Amino acid sequence: MSTMTNARAPQASRLFNASCLALIVTAMSFALRGSAMGAWTAEFGLTNEQAGWINSTAFWGFTLAMVFGGPLCDAIGMAAIARLAFVGHLAGILLTIFAWDSWSLFTGTLLFGIANGSVEAACNPLIAALYPDNKTTKLNHFHVWFPGGIVIGGLVAFAMAKAGLGWKVQFASMLIPLAAYGALFLGQPMPQTERVSMGLSGGAMVRACLNPVFLLMVVCMLMTAATELGPGQWIPSILENAGVSGILVLVWITGLMAIGRQFAGPFVHRLQPLGMLLASAVLSAAGLFLMSRSSGGMLFVSATVFAFGVCFFWPTMLGFVNERFPATGALGLAIMGGAGMLSAGFVLPVIGRFYDEGITARLPEGVSADALKSAAAGSEQAAQWMSIQAGAGLDALGKVAVLPVALAVVFLVLFTLTPRKPAAH
Repeated sequence: MSTMTNARAPQASRLFNASCLALIVTAMSFALRGSAMGAWTAEFGLTNEQAGWINSTAFWGFTLAMVFGGPLCDAIGMAAIARLAFVGHLAGILLTIFAWDSWSLFTGTLLFGIANGSVEAACNPLIAALYPDNKTTKLNHFHVWFPGGIVIGGLVAFAMAKAGLGWKVQFASMLIPLAAYGALFLGQPMPQTERVSMGLSGGAMVRACLNPVFLLMVVCMLMTAATELGPGQWIPSILENAGVSGILVLVWITGLMAIGRQFAGPFVHRLQPLGMLLASAVLSAAGLFLMSRSSGGMLFVSATVFAFGVCFFWPTMLGFVNERFPATGALGLAIMGGAGMLSAGFVLPVIGRFYDEGITARLPEGVSADALKSAAAGSEQAAQWMSIQAGAGLDALGKVAVLPVALAVVFLVLFTLTPRKPAAH
């Protein structure tokens, strides 16, 4: 991987495809961790809250890489950050597979998170530099492969589990797209970041990031990411207890998201980014509220509403900020992405705590969760235990709906106050 000085790389398609494969590895890890959380609680003796904290480590690592990697794109180039992503993914996969206790699992997840953040730190400004006149649409096309990768990971988890293959073998499957994106990036020249090509100083970039509207969008990113990623990590294990395949519901949600992002262009032009964000917040809140009160086939209906809600959140937030505040450059994208993953890292154990508290509140008087779990093994009490877990988990997901409700208010105010360009035809 090398760096070039002109504004565009001559092999933009190859670099774009390599970026998409790197994001697939990132996204597969989300699905596979979500699927493995139940096994982790049993294998390593964890509570749901503790499993949530370990899972959230990936989000902390992501934030760490974004905060430091984003500005470093200007200094050392996007190629160096892409190399860091490759090494981190390889180390994270291997350490997770061979984890011997909860702390080694924690460390492997942290390394994977650093790699995931490095992918975003390098590839978001790379795509913005490759397609300066079509940023929001191309970022949506790139981010197709976040839900797309979750679909791939979810189907891998489902198929391998049916074949009797455990979570370790499932994690090893990520070595295939890892090798592919490493080969595509290898030896390819990369463009300079937009800030460097525009001749803006680092100080100008920092000042642009202090704009009050930009800072407001950072706060909004905290909530949009928590709305999208927090429930997504818990849905497989929670819905499994509700009588449906949780991993297939996650595949359904992320499949719809991938389709929506692929065809984002017309929505971007007609609704404008703020209109898309307002609609997304309303649908996300409705989907989570309905999911918390659904069962059986209605879970797929509420999951569909939720999917169309969170579909455009992440790439539209990035595209809106980069188009509205281009001088924020790679730092602005890094702050937005880092804030998003940081918030998701905090919401995961919070949902886990809601889940544990909900279970406790639903237990028969004088009966502990461990006692009922033990009694439920191979008995008629198994249905009671699953019902308790399902009710507690779905209620925990419903509590997250307060975030998109708050977002809807903010986006409505911004949508009302911001002059809009004429819709493209």
